[in-house]
Amino acid sequence: MHRLFLHNDEIRDAAELSISAGQTGFLTGWGVFSTIRVYDGIMFAWERHYARMKHDAQRMRVPFPQDPKFLEEKLYRLIKANDAGNSTLRVNIVRNHGGLFQGHGQMPEFDVVAFTANVYQWGEDVRLGVVPHGRHAANEFAGVKYTSWAQNLTWYERAHEQGWDEVVLLNERGEVAECTSANIFVAQRGTVYTPPLSSGCLPGVTRAVLLEEIRPSSGLRVLEKTLVPADLEAAEEVFITSTTRELLPVVKIDGLSVKGGQTACDELVLVLKQYVHAYLTSRKGSVSV
Repeated sequence: MHRLFLHNDEIRDAAELSISAGQTGFLTGWGVFSTIRVYDGIMFAWERHYARMKHDAQRMRVPFPQDPKFLEEKLYRLIKANDAGNSTLRVNIVRNHGGLFQGHGQMPEFDVVAFTANVYQWGEDVRLGVVPHGRHAANEFAGVKYTSWAQNLTWYERAHEQGWDEVVLLNERGEVAECTSANIFVAQRGTVYTPPLSSGCLPGVTRAVLLEEIRPSSGLRVLEKTLVPADLEAAEEVFITSTTRELLPVVKIDGLSVKGGQTACDELVLVLKQYVHAYLTSRKGSVSV
């Protein structure tokens, strides 16, 4: 994490004490967040990140800034202050009122807390453990990216202790949902599949771009399809996607024999890079970098 962070209207030093223990959202995880990749001073797919956070905030009853420019301008101030032109940015919108342990004093309806960090170096591939019942697809809040992230972090930490890089989370029907912080894809005979949102997975921004925006010249198609662990084993290749990882091939899954191919993954990596470049080019005249 870089030294300076955004707290509402101010750029502050991370060493300063600036958050009250009585702010409900900080005690309970009552808020929403997104992680955004910054390339050459520009937040990639900002519109998609904002729209998802706004949608999730409505579902979780979290007050939220209704004007994207209100938040966008503040985040670019933070990027500039930290000289974080190529970085990872985390933005949190935290609810301050409600619940049994609300603090005293004047507080805004929500706090904006954002920080930047160096881009994490993930490696060239991933090895996945498996967690049954890791997602409850029928839950009202399935697919919401809220700040109470402790169970994901616990699974992730345990996976590393066991020699895995991440875990595949299965839902209550035994279907593949996602990883703790990534979506999962398989490739088979010229088509790439990822679980539908009804599996309980988050609507990842990279996932959405691959489904809605990418058109490989080879004719490779990207579609939604219900997957079970046997589909991971039968596939020619498995890979995961996220904002910070982009795309990474899967070479091993606990208890399954995966083929470890990456032809479709490599093709989509190149097409995604072209899409990112086009996005950045289109935005360079409209933001202060």
